[in-house]
Amino acid sequence: MNQVSIPAQYIDTVADYFDGLTPQATDDQLFAAGYLRGHFDLAVGSLEVAAESFDKPRLCSWVEQSLAKAIAGGELTAADQQHVQQLWQQIQML
Repeated sequence: MNQVSIPAQYIDTVADYFDGLTPQATDDQLFAAGYLRGHFDLAVGSLEVAAESFDKPRLCSWVEQSLAKAIAGGELTAADQQHVQQLWQQIQML
């Protein structure tokens, strides 16, 4: 089995960012954070299970594909899409 290269520092930074939102976020921001965290955690888990090496750009690409599929499937209202996309932009800059 190949050694998996996990961008652990970035994953930890994102987790801390999500956790830090809780005390100050609006209901819409909390929804977006929970929704996005689910996609982010799924991406991390899927890439780890596949035992593939990955880095921040690959992880972000996987999350973007997952979000696009969910949005195309009608999972989010237009307002929720905006909140999720705004938060996603902030997370990619971490």
